[in-house]
Amino acid sequence: MTSKVFLALRVPADPKRAFEVFTQEIGSWWQPSGLFSVSDAGDGRPAFEPGMGGRLITTFEDGSEFEIGRISVWEPGKRLVFAWRQANFSAEQSTEVEVCFERVGAETRISIEHRAWDTIPRRHAARHGFPEHATLQRAADWWRSSLHALKEWIAR
Repeated sequence: MTSKVFLALRVPADPKRAFEVFTQEIGSWWQPSGLFSVSDAGDGRPAFEPGMGGRLITTFEDGSEFEIGRISVWEPGKRLVFAWRQANFSAEQSTEVEVCFERVGAETRISIEHRAWDTIPRRHAARHGFPEHATLQRAADWWRSSLHALKEWIAR
């Protein structure tokens, strides 16, 4: 079984709008993490290229880009799955993020499962030498911060 982080949060929008904000406005609500930065230069400004096979890329202040991962599932208003890798991952190292959007009354529950952390060795810089439980807790804190920022962004 893969090690993973799972969390969910309700936002004041319908699933279609929540999906749009998550994918089209990620650069506006994304919260960088000092522990899980995309690169030594930080997280840059992330953006999705829509559709299956599209990329999640980030653009840094100097104009350079880094491909964080490719989209494997693109179901607007329902589900999004994409690879997630940091710049210091080797070519064969990657984690995967699944985001689901489910209507709950007038709101949408956004759930995130970030999995395959066990494929990144404990000695890897991205894990900071933390044991599995601590790595997952810190990754959950990072996603929680970003989801709360997303919720605030939608509420505006």
